[in-house]
Amino acid sequence: MKIEEYGLEVLAEPLLAWFADHARVLPWREEVTPYRVWVSEIMLQQTRVEAVKPYFERFIKALPDVAALAACEEDTLLKLWEGLGYYNRARNLQTAARQVMEEYGGRIPSEYDELLNLKGIGHYTAGAVASIAYGVPVPAVDGNVLRVISRVSGDDRDIGSLQVRANMETELKKIIPNDRAGAFNQALMELGATVCLPNGKPQCRDCPWQELCVAKKEGQIELLPVKSKPAKRRVEERTVLLIWDGEKVFIRKRKKQGLLAGMYEFPNKRGYLDVPSVVSYVKEQDMLPLAVEQASEAKHIFSHVEWHMKGYLVRVSPAGAVKAEGVFAELSDFKERYAVPSAFAAYMKCLEEWAGMPEKMK
Repeated sequence: MKIEEYGLEVLAEPLLAWFADHARVLPWREEVTPYRVWVSEIMLQQTRVEAVKPYFERFIKALPDVAALAACEEDTLLKLWEGLGYYNRARNLQTAARQVMEEYGGRIPSEYDELLNLKGIGHYTAGAVASIAYGVPVPAVDGNVLRVISRVSGDDRDIGSLQVRANMETELKKIIPNDRAGAFNQALMELGATVCLPNGKPQCRDCPWQELCVAKKEGQIELLPVKSKPAKRRVEERTVLLIWDGEKVFIRKRKKQGLLAGMYEFPNKRGYLDVPSVVSYVKEQDMLPLAVEQASEAKHIFSHVEWHMKGYLVRVSPAGAVKAEGVFAELSDFKERYAVPSAFAAYMKCLEEWAGMPEKMK
């Protein structure tokens, strides 16, 4: 059989046979429920599978169902999500959980169109939940699926195009087995995640489609899929201040809108400040700086912006009333109580090292 002669219809059976023998053991597959599928799919957006595993298990233990998620305090939710990044995913997940409680009596809907009405759920996630949890024969097309279908069919259209994605969804819907929709969609994802890898590194000899793949036959693997280059990220220079009184560190909560909304952070300002400017800023907050030491430089990449950071360790007199909005947090329970984004990971480490060597700042 050749895909050029028979179309995508020839793909289902060899793919499902391969998946039966090669499916990875993943915590969200051990017990398949709509809630577990949904949470895992949101976590897996823009995050590697291996990184998600411990977060998923911790999250499910703390918030085992929709009702628990809907009722959770935001600070607790963000702390559970800490390290996964893209924190709006967590907020949207909770908003959708509240929708489910209010509009669906606590039952996650099975219909694809109703799932799309929930906050933070797009076509891929709706397809994944509907097919994996409920067996509804609808596609779930993510980057992995776009890549494998582009290669096996020799499709050189830009997979960044919404029209191309919609077209692939239409074509896949025609061939999804009605009785194995969830397995089919998971198999496509699995193939892209473990065999038909990006960046010209596919493991073709392990692929169930190696005899069908147009890209392999025509030497096009490194050229497919075609994807337009994303816009260049802008660079922001920032100065991060670790303000420490010998027992506690000063942190503040970001605004509820925008980047890292509602997260706790170390005070930081745009641009690179020199030591006199740092001292001046700290005094303006009604704090008395005792010593200033330059900390490490760090970089963090978001989807549309890069932070290039320089830091300072600032020892201040024991905290009293201060002008700045924020809190002096006990270092002993800092990590357990406050959700600090990974953008500041280098400075968290710096603070821990500094706290262990207080004599440096006396």
